[in-house]
Amino acid sequence: MDQPAHTYPQHIRAALKLALPLTLSNVAQFAIHMTDTLMLGWYNVTALAAATLASSLYFVIFIVGAGFAQAVTPVVASAAEAGDITTARRATRMAVWLSIIYGVIVMIPFFVAEPILLAIGQTPAVAAEGADYLWIIALGMIPALIVMVLKSFLVALEMTAMILWSTVVAAVLNIGLNYVLIFGNFGAPELGIQGAAIASVTMQVATVLVLGAYVLRRLPDYQLMRNPLRPDPQIMGRVFRLGVPIGLTSLAEGGLFTASAIMMGWIGEIPLASHGIALQITSLTFMVHIGLSQAATVRAGRAVGRSDETALRRGGIAVTTLSGIFVALTIAVFLTVPEPLIAIFVDADSPVRAEVITLGVSLLAFAALFQLVDAAQVMALGLLRGIQDTAIPMIIAAVSYWVIGIPTGYLLAFTLGWGPQGLWLGLVVGLAFAAVALTSRFWRRRFKHPMTSGTATP
Repeated sequence: MDQPAHTYPQHIRAALKLALPLTLSNVAQFAIHMTDTLMLGWYNVTALAAATLASSLYFVIFIVGAGFAQAVTPVVASAAEAGDITTARRATRMAVWLSIIYGVIVMIPFFVAEPILLAIGQTPAVAAEGADYLWIIALGMIPALIVMVLKSFLVALEMTAMILWSTVVAAVLNIGLNYVLIFGNFGAPELGIQGAAIASVTMQVATVLVLGAYVLRRLPDYQLMRNPLRPDPQIMGRVFRLGVPIGLTSLAEGGLFTASAIMMGWIGEIPLASHGIALQITSLTFMVHIGLSQAATVRAGRAVGRSDETALRRGGIAVTTLSGIFVALTIAVFLTVPEPLIAIFVDADSPVRAEVITLGVSLLAFAALFQLVDAAQVMALGLLRGIQDTAIPMIIAAVSYWVIGIPTGYLLAFTLGWGPQGLWLGLVVGLAFAAVALTSRFWRRRFKHPMTSGTATP
């Protein structure tokens, strides 16, 4: 790893060096989801509807388990900075254990998904195809979670180039396999939605093998395969206590957007379409802030490892400033050229094109404010995770999103009759509350160096 940063320019350069490949890998991951949606839409509408529903259910379950992987980043960053390779190895190994245990448990309902989908009101055709997708994609849950662990380990050590290239290659592989397996090209059977699931599982397994081989070859000192079956209750408990709140926080935020889409559907089809387009645009620009937040976690973790509170605070100011600069650029774009952005997503021959664009433009104005508070809260979460503070932030997030944001959105949209704009303003209020509370928590508390074990586990 590089030498510690001391001045603000050094902190900014270090954050950018770390955040840029992470941002690009996030964009590549986003592209995987987009191409799946696009190619299944080309296949048929039922497959698209079934995959949209099934992948949403899969993702909700996945992000909870991914909390164990995300807990690796601050633990390994602080341990490696302190020269404690043993704790870094133990934490990574126990994160793999927890990911496998979680994956085995949550896979079970995927194999009996059709009755579940029927019970929540889906049509028989969508339920059948959704079940076909889920029982296959379930086989990729454990590899996908282990991929997250390996990526978090590499992020903690600031070795992000491989993360970027592996994600880009995975995106290309996914497109190729989709083309072959969904449509039956090059002599392969036409598998439709099952082909998309097989492509995803193949991609995850291939990524595990590539990243695993890379880690073992490039970082032999960490000996990640040393005694892989040896239990380690102490470190497992630590990763569990950090990981569960991270996963539940991600679930709370993901559920916020799912609930907003459901409520927008109550208003009408055109508002839902405009809402979806505005979210797609903001989600893409938000990848920058996620990359910076991941960088913030690592930079904070390294400062904790050195017990360097000055570096912690200066690093926090540096990454928050970078996020603020990009927010300002995003707001300028959203407010000055919203119509061309919305128009990209609307068929030129659609009879409702003008209505979708008009509403979408107004929602992008709210998205400008939305981006400001959302960026602030995700930066604060990243910094708090870096100092291994996850339990209270989970509560703050849950209250902000579900006790404040969703009820406020409902009140403004339906009770006061403000419609789609009122719903978006409610989201802004909830995220603003989270941003203020989380930011205040980070800047007002002094970190304590996490206890690292003095007992080496072979």
